[in-house]
Amino acid sequence: MAAGSAREVRLFRNNRNQAVRIPVEFELPGDRAIIRKEGDRLIIEPIRKSSLLELLASWEPLDEDLPEFDDTPAPPEGPFD
Repeated sequence: MAAGSAREVRLFRNNRNQAVRIPVEFELPGDRAIIRKEGDRLIIEPIRKSSLLELLASWEPLDEDLPEFDDTPAPPEGPFD
């Protein structure tokens, strides 16, 4: 669908909430969205799930040194030792 395309839709009541049926060509991915008002406009944006890599990339690096530790493997333990 081209940017800036528009379509008239009807508003209706769903219990105490006003609602709008979103036409198939305007469907958003997922099952949650953020809505905000800018003047007379309502902006609806999908909530995108972040991947673990995106989350890690968003973190600031630690500004501290980690302690040194002994990296020697533990001796094996088991019933046949």
